[in-house]
Amino acid sequence: MDIIYPLAVPKGRRLCCEVCEAPAERVCTACTVTYYCGVVHQRADWSSIHEKICQLLIPLRTSMPFYNSEEERQHGLQQLRQRQKHLIEFCYTVAQKYLFEGKHEAAVPAALHSLRFRMNVHGLSSVELVPAYLLLAEASLGLGQIVQAEEYLSQAQWTVLKSTECRYATHSLLHRNLGLLYIAKENYEEARYHLANDIYFASCAFGTEDIRTSGGYFHLANIFHGLKKLDLADTLYTKVSAIWSKYLNDRYQVLSRARIQQVDLLGKRFETDTGLDEAQEAEAIQILTSIWNIRESTSNTAPQKTIFVLKTLFMLYYLMMNSSKAQEYAMRAFNLAKEQHLSVHEQNTIEELLSLISAEEAHPIT
Repeated sequence: MDIIYPLAVPKGRRLCCEVCEAPAERVCTACTVTYYCGVVHQRADWSSIHEKICQLLIPLRTSMPFYNSEEERQHGLQQLRQRQKHLIEFCYTVAQKYLFEGKHEAAVPAALHSLRFRMNVHGLSSVELVPAYLLLAEASLGLGQIVQAEEYLSQAQWTVLKSTECRYATHSLLHRNLGLLYIAKENYEEARYHLANDIYFASCAFGTEDIRTSGGYFHLANIFHGLKKLDLADTLYTKVSAIWSKYLNDRYQVLSRARIQQVDLLGKRFETDTGLDEAQEAEAIQILTSIWNIRESTSNTAPQKTIFVLKTLFMLYYLMMNSSKAQEYAMRAFNLAKEQHLSVHEQNTIEELLSLISAEEAHPIT
């Protein structure tokens, strides 16, 4: 039974909904430490994040045990803090992944968890709260709730202004979300201003050719594309594709060298991976798929650019160990090269990509 009986609640204790902070009427029977105003919010939280962290919440929301010494108590507090920090990053990554996949409603509960854990660890006015505010703002924009998004962004801006130790990466995220807000409001001049600042701060933090900077270029390209400034958009889309292509190919080369060493030393095959977390993989898929869709409309005039994006998508899915999707994009690239009568060298290059998948299927990873 997951319904709360008011008389069973200790006097003076107020139970609040995990999602909206309204008075709670239900409790999660699996952990018994999480409350909801009704079935709708309980189901939303469960499908978003609670199923993944249900049991992890129990030690965080129950009284600490009695310790025999101060040393044991400090160790217990340190473990508690580590659990909270782990959940901050985990919930943040899950919410980010949902946003890149376009699942804005599912992102909200995960982002709220990240925000609350940040408040518990860092306090109510810390700049560490800003990334969670920005997630909630982006989710609100995706749901068409512009006023709510502005409130979250105002809170984030105010927190940044009060801080004397705000990292370049945080400034970058703030300006990117402000850019997205002004795109939604169709104020493209203001949007360009904030996206330019996003690129500047991301470049200071990571460099101009880093995948974490590429998002600013991508959103700026989308503005120019929407305004029919196709030459500017094309230049930026090309830059974004090149950044991701270099990262994925460099990653492949590193893994290939490691694989050779491991085969030599242990007689085992090396497991392929992207070096990205789930949110970054979802971002790569969103960005590269969007650019490919745009390139497809001009594939008759610039087939090489379309093939370049398809080859980058191939490498992404290959490193994600999704052979079927990798093969799909390689075949698209190969067929386009043949249709456009591109050079034999170009076709051979794509055939080499297909041979990678054949090799994996012939010798599955163990």
